[in-house]
Amino acid sequence: MQYLEFEQPIADLEKKIQELEQLSSSSEGVLSKEVESLKTKVESLQKNIFENLTRWQRVQLARHPERPYTLDYIERICDRFIELHGDRFHADDKAIVGGLGEVDGQTVCIIGHQKGRDTASRTYRNFGMANPEGYRKAYRLMEMAEKFGIPVVTLVDTPGAFPGLEAEERGQAEAIARNLKRMAMLKVPIVTIIIGEGASGGAIGIGMGNEVFMMENTWYSVISPESCSSILWKTWDYKEQAASALKLTAPDLLEMGIIDGVIKEPLAGAHRDYDAAANAVKKQVLNSLSSLSKQTPEKLIEQRIAKYSAMGRYK
Repeated sequence: MQYLEFEQPIADLEKKIQELEQLSSSSEGVLSKEVESLKTKVESLQKNIFENLTRWQRVQLARHPERPYTLDYIERICDRFIELHGDRFHADDKAIVGGLGEVDGQTVCIIGHQKGRDTASRTYRNFGMANPEGYRKAYRLMEMAEKFGIPVVTLVDTPGAFPGLEAEERGQAEAIARNLKRMAMLKVPIVTIIIGEGASGGAIGIGMGNEVFMMENTWYSVISPESCSSILWKTWDYKEQAASALKLTAPDLLEMGIIDGVIKEPLAGAHRDYDAAANAVKKQVLNSLSSLSKQTPEKLIEQRIAKYSAMGRYK
């Protein structure tokens, strides 16, 4: 288990618990009461810390290296899943995964960003930063879903679209813009969930849903705190202040009407309990699809366009 800086008091207590449990096993449970007492303290400490997180601390949790990624959710949500590859133009972008899955007997098209957990897999997945072919793959899958009347679920977790020269040469901005236009006019329901980082065009490129939700400890913004700090103060040192000013957490965006709801995470974060986090996501997906499936294609399009047209309007 990797601990963030603000989790260090929890780490210290859990280390003591492990040591006492090892001693207790060799001393016929003599220390079991002390172990239980420490566990109670950990629970109390976790509740106190995680109910009072700053915006920057939520950004850190969204980036936790052990946080569940798209394929982790797919594995737990879907009874069956067939991954589909390639954009039919250039290549298969490993930073975006997608395919057809079955969730409680209902077929859905799932598309999401995918990160890696070690150096090799992070490089393979390009750190979750999609190239144009990733967005064009998503475009192809959404068109296929529309053709067969299959609802679309997108899982967003990216530090941004890949900014490399080769990506720009292959039309990065055009690929994202084309996706936005296509998603706006898609005749099937779209449910979007921010499961980690939601940075700028890289996120919105697959994030234009009829309903948009955020996991409790995630962020969604036009710019990262570090980049914002670099622009305003010419240094990353003010990233915490930038995070606060950006108002990029789930409660912030719910208050502003950008998202439709917040999905509760297990205490101390989704990385602590993959199954519980996945069950919460699955429940929300099924609830949303149940209501959206009752709407006509025309109504879905009208609602989606109205939703995004209203964002940023001065009141």
